[in-house]
Amino acid sequence: MSAVDRVVLHDSWKKVLRSEFESDYMVQLREFLLAERGAGKHIFPPSKLIFNALDSCPLPDVKVVIIGQDPYIFQGQAHGLCFSVPPGVKQPPSLVNIFKELAEDLRENGASDAPFAPSNGSLLGWAAQGVLLLNATLTVLEGASGSHQNKGWERFTDRIVEIVDEHCEHVVFLLWGAYAKAKGERVSRDRHCVLTAAHPSPFSAQNGFFGCRHFSAANNYLRGHGIEEIDWRRTDA
Repeated sequence: MSAVDRVVLHDSWKKVLRSEFESDYMVQLREFLLAERGAGKHIFPPSKLIFNALDSCPLPDVKVVIIGQDPYIFQGQAHGLCFSVPPGVKQPPSLVNIFKELAEDLRENGASDAPFAPSNGSLLGWAAQGVLLLNATLTVLEGASGSHQNKGWERFTDRIVEIVDEHCEHVVFLLWGAYAKAKGERVSRDRHCVLTAAHPSPFSAQNGFFGCRHFSAANNYLRGHGIEEIDWRRTDA
C-alpha cells in the first residue's frame, strides 16, 4: 500500500496528489511528524484530520478557496479547516471577525432579513458546499504558531492551489492578508476570481477586511457563471 492510500483523503484528491505523497520532501515531512509525536509532542490537528479540508471538499466540487496560515495551536481547536473550530469550542477572534463581516454582508446583500447567528464555529457546512478551507501549513506544535513552517507543507499546499487553478473553472479565491495573497499570486486571473483584503485578525481587520463584502462578491461571480451560490449562513454541516 502506498503512502497516499493510507491517508484519510477523498479519492479525487488522492488521484492528483499521488506523486506528491511519494516525493522525497513528503517522505521527509512524514518522518519529521513521526519523530515529533515519538518525542511526546502534541501536534494539531489529530492525524486523521490533517487533510480534512481536502476530504471535506472533493476537487470537482471546489467553488471557493479560502487560505489560512497555520492550524489553531490550542487543544481542541484545530480540525483541519482554516479558521474553523469544532462545535462546542469558543470561536477564536479571527473567526468572530469573519462572522461579523458576513453578518454585515448578509444584512446589506442577503435575501433574508433574519439576523445571522451561527450556533458554533464549525465551517464544515461551507466545505460541504464547495469551499476549500486550506491552511498553508497543515500541522502545528501545541502552543507554537509557525512551528511546522518550512518543513514541506508549503510546497504541498502550493501544489493544491495549482491543481485547483488547473483543474477547475471559475473558482473564487478569497485571500485575506499578505501571506494568503502571496500564496495565490500565481492563480490565473483570466479563469478565476481573486479577491484580496486584510486579514480578519483583530490586529488588521479594521484595515480593509471589515467592509470587503467578499461573501456577496463571491456569490455574484458564481451566479454570473451559472454556478450555484454558497449559502454562507449554513456554516455547520
